[in-house]
Amino acid sequence: MNTSSDDSDTVPYIPHGEFRNGLPHGRFRVVVNPALARPFVVKRTRIDLVAIGVIGVGAVIALTGQPLAGAGLVALGIAANRLVRYQSGRILLHLALTQPAVYAQVTSNGTMEVRRAA
Repeated sequence: MNTSSDDSDTVPYIPHGEFRNGLPHGRFRVVVNPALARPFVVKRTRIDLVAIGVIGVGAVIALTGQPLAGAGLVALGIAANRLVRYQSGRILLHLALTQPAVYAQVTSNGTMEVRRAA
């Protein structure tokens, strides 16, 4: 059994402070898993609840006699939900930069991988 290849497969842990200070200077390479980032960001931002609320208010407004305003709110709710899902990698990186707890969680569960730049 070759233990040296097992050691090279693991990513060393980089503390949040070092990550936060070194990323703008290009000292780290960040890889975000989009399949894991989307559900994490959706849950963390609670965009589903916000979108349902905005769409619901838009439907009520449309039914009470303001169809353009209601349709606008419905479209806004749908667009916000899709935008957050589409930009989940960038949102995750921002959350990891600003919140140490999020950084620890996403680096430990494989959602985001941080390596030193070569």
